Amino acid sequence: MNTDNQDDTGVVFRKSLGHYTVHVNGRELDCVLSSLLHKQLIYPTAAPTSLRRRVQEVREIEHVDPIAIGDRVRFTDAGGERGMITKILPRASKLSRPAAVPGRHAFEQVIVSNADMVVPVFAAASPAPKWALLDRYLVTAESAELPVLIVITKLDLLNGNHKLDAEFEVYRRIGYPIHMVSSHTGEGIDELKEMLRGKTSVLIGKSGVGKTSLLNAIQPGLGLQVREVGKGELGKGRHTTTHLEMFDLVFGGRLVDTPGMREFGLWNISADELAHLFPEMADLVGGCKFGSSCRHDSEPGCAIRKAVMDGGISPHRYKSYMKLRSEL
Repeated sequence: MNTDNQDDTGVVFRKSLGHYTVHVNGRELDCVLSSLLHKQLIYPTAAPTSLRRRVQEVREIEHVDPIAIGDRVRFTDAGGERGMITKILPRASKLSRPAAVPGRHAFEQVIVSNADMVVPVFAAASPAPKWALLDRYLVTAESAELPVLIVITKLDLLNGNHKLDAEFEVYRRIGYPIHMVSSHTGEGIDELKEMLRGKTSVLIGKSGVGKTSLLNAIQPGLGLQVREVGKGELGKGRHTTTHLEMFDLVFGGRLVDTPGMREFGLWNISADELAHLFPEMADLVGGCKFGSSCRHDSEPGCAIRKAVMDGGISPHRYKSYMKLRSEL
């Protein structure tokens, strides 16, 4: 069957244990994956035209689910609200992390595709924000070329914390928008809904920051729906995404939570590239006698180190950069 001639296309909203819920024209179809999407076709490298692109070998793709939440897919309708996914359409964006399997090289795990915005969620207090974790999220979003909206919950607990205000200002100066809300008082919720309207947004944040209350404030009952999905927790050591779901927002837009995901490891980022993913450092790369080979560590005359000492770059952002670089 030539699936390129199929007219049925939809969006993957849910995935669990080899089944995918595809939304199409107001319907939900329970789909499985065509066996061809589990295989990698190996073509000869020498004189491929002489063999007219005949497949030389077929290998099973191991340990990876080729489908991501948000994927636009083609499928065959099997009737009875069932179908088979036959093709993944090109992705406008993808948010990925490395997934490791013991004894094998890490591979790319696409968490969400075709998103419009990444929304890191942190609490003003209880627990206090972990800036290094926020920086990791921001680098991941920069690598995916996705805009960011930082949401600070529990605004009612801020209590004039001037030190926290100064930390927020660090990110505002870089260019990252910060929106503060209180699910308890409702402050900032209507404005947040406007920021989410019409977009596919990915929420990232650790447990305890008030995401469930925030989701319920945005849309009554949404927090409970997300928590039910989140029971299939995406722990750091897990190499497959077994439970994940996208939700329609009644005021327009879509939302994906990443329950239990403690961090996004950096995927396909080189040590030399990392400074370009810190916007306040990017223009300074190559601005000293060491040029692009500068590690921004102990080199005398490093433009980035000078900017840290002069107050142009936050010391904690520089510390985050050095820690992330040590992992690459």
